[in-house]
Amino acid sequence: MTAITLGVGCDRGTSVQTIHEAVTAALSQAGLRLDQVVAVASITLKTDEAGLLALAAQHGWPLQFYPPEVLAQVPVPNPSETVRRHTGTPSVSEAACLLAAGPDTPMSALIVEKLRHRGEDGRHATVSIARKTP
Repeated sequence: MTAITLGVGCDRGTSVQTIHEAVTAALSQAGLRLDQVVAVASITLKTDEAGLLALAAQHGWPLQFYPPEVLAQVPVPNPSETVRRHTGTPSVSEAACLLAAGPDTPMSALIVEKLRHRGEDGRHATVSIARKTP
């Protein structure tokens, strides 16, 4: 079984339902399952994001948070100037899942690059998936 890490970015106040829908869509796109997730990662700005914390708690997933200056050092395929303006890094989900996958995990470990989902709450969640390195 392939162990995977999730990188999650979201608007402030995004519901657990919207984040769950984004995660489910990303896993489905890659033909992966919830039980393959070994860690979830995001930016330190999200350490108090209730929907993200709730989702990780529901599944027993460990959460890791990285400061923007660390995320900004990770090469990613889809950097965003909009994300950089709001967070200080051009990537949250892609960079976070690569960091959580292990030290020096290459961009080629990305299984799902950046899936963006808008929920019924009008909020956006972005999910990326990486193969965990042994």
